[in-house]
Formats: sequence, C-alpha cells, structure tokens
Amino acid sequence: MLAERLGDGMRAVANALNLPVLIVLYVFMAVSAILLGSLLVEIFTERLLLKVKLQQLTDRLWKREESLDEIIKTSGLLKRQKAVLLDLAQRREVSPEMRESLAARLVAKEQAHYDLIIKFSDVIVRLGPMFGLLGTLIPLGPGIIALGRGDTLTLSQSMLTAFDTTIIGLITAAVCFAITTIRKKWYAGYMASLDMATECVLEAINREKTV
Repeated sequence: MLAERLGDGMRAVANALNLPVLIVLYVFMAVSAILLGSLLVEIFTERLLLKVKLQQLTDRLWKREESLDEIIKTSGLLKRQKAVLLDLAQRREVSPEMRESLAARLVAKEQAHYDLIIKFSDVIVRLGPMFGLLGTLIPLGPGIIALGRGDTLTLSQSMLTAFDTTIIGLITAAVCFAITTIRKKWYAGYMASLDMATECVLEAINREKTV
C-alpha cells in the first residue's frame, strides 16, 4: 500500500514536470537560434574586418615612425582590442609596475567577456540532451498505461512527444556545440593577439620613457 502511494506520488511529480521540460526545450531552441544568428553577425562585423598582421604591428611599434595612438587605431585589430591598447597607451605617466598590473587586469576583463559569451552555448550543450531525455521518459509512463488499456491513440501521442523532445534536445546541443567550438577557436586567437599586442605596447611605452 505504501509502495503504491509512493509510486503514485513519483508519477504525479514526473507528470507535473512534463510542461516545464517542454518549455525549457522551447527556450533552448530560441536561444540556439539567437546564438546562431549572433555567430553569423559576428562573422560579418568582426571576422571579415580582422586584418591585423602581428609581425607588421610589432615592427611599427618598434620603429615608432608614427604616434602610438595612430599605430593602434590603424592596426587592424578588433574594436575591443584597440580600446584595451588605447586605454593602456593613455597611462604613460604611471609606473611600469602599475602599467603591468593594468594590462593584466584589462586582458583578464577581455577573457571574462569571451568566457561569458561561450558559457551561454556551453550550458545548452550540457543541458540540452538531459532535458531531451527527460522529455522522452516522462511521456512514456502515461503511454505504457495507455498500452495496458488498449488506448493506442494516447500511446502514439506519448511516443510522438518522446521522440520529438529527444530530437529537439540533440539538435540544440549539436548546434550549440558547433557554435562553442568555433567561438573558442576564434577567441583563443583574439586573446593571443591581444596578449602579444599588449606586450608590444608596454615595451614601446617603456622605451619611450628611457629615451
């Protein structure tokens, strides 16, 4: 008797979770579409405009035939990277130690910015299959009961919902996995370029101070 009541309670909880799981999967679909759109926008607004050649930038900073600000503005780096370097270049009056600390803080801030962007798609990669599995298993309970009663219509509807939720969970996870992989590669390159450019700017400021 107690076992039956506990089973009924668990069944009621599982059935109550069916709607929230479906809502979460719809949210995952919407977020995946937004992330895919933002990736395409990023391609056309940043990737195609990224024309920096680090060797040339290093040579220009070493020769210093132009002002430091002008070199940074025409470097071909991304807007965010230029903003970091310009902020650093404007702190010429502080001590070298302070500039090093500021550079580390600015680079860490950029890394946190990119990590936050990646986290959105990474969460769906991890949770998409889980909620897809929940959406698969929850309808199977009523479906099995319907099968025992000979209600094939309810059974077919339950099976259809189970298959649909599995597909949605896997598709959203696959899309976000691709987005995460692409962006991790991009952002690793961005940070490597920023690290090198930051070191070059610091060196250029230090040489400027010793002249």
